[in-house]
Amino acid sequence: MIDMDRIPNHIGIVMDGNGRWAAKRALPRLAGHNAGMKALKEIVKRASVLGVKHLTVYAFSTENWKRSKDEISGIFKLLVLYIDKELEELNRNNVRVNILGEYKELPAKALLRLEKSRVTTASNEGMQFNIALNYGGRAELVKAARAIAADLLEGSLGIDEISEQHVADRLYTSGIPDPELIIRTSGEKRLSNFLLWQSAYSEFVFSEVFWPDFSPDELEKSIEEYQGRARRFGGR
Repeated sequence: MIDMDRIPNHIGIVMDGNGRWAAKRALPRLAGHNAGMKALKEIVKRASVLGVKHLTVYAFSTENWKRSKDEISGIFKLLVLYIDKELEELNRNNVRVNILGEYKELPAKALLRLEKSRVTTASNEGMQFNIALNYGGRAELVKAARAIAADLLEGSLGIDEISEQHVADRLYTSGIPDPELIIRTSGEKRLSNFLLWQSAYSEFVFSEVFWPDFSPDELEKSIEEYQGRARRFGGR
């Protein structure tokens, strides 16, 4: 049973296993991505009800461009469909949509829907739903380094003044607390370039469940596991 007084403020999720879920059922990979979108809807709803303040999902990485053109095209068509179907409910539930990554490089239809979701939900004060799209942790750190270098060159920042906060302020997650809990589904046990800076003291839960089968009850199991750990931050 989870303790409602100790719900993580920020949960990150690497939604992994759509392709293997489909292969197990002799279905095309896009069927797995479609099932994964349905799972995402339920996880967003449960996280919001539980009182999670920030939910960040890894939807499309900078490395995912290596996949087939058909799969990439299908993923973005599903993203458009997801926003068209779910935006009204997200807004009604006071969820604010935020995008992490170089999402302006995405296909035009997807970009239009993403901008619509951001504008529509901008004044909402409930859970912030961060979707990482065309996102990579290393690219994010390079972007921050370039911004700091520009400040140094123009003289607005001295080299001895650079702090961890200066880096954090130049990340896509500026103003968002670091995730206390990061969940990865499908049995893989790696970060895959997700929130590299922000996860310095995150607790990790690796679920064997493929993402399309990751139910709200599985989310609560992960939170329960997190709550059973002692978070010492190197202090003892």
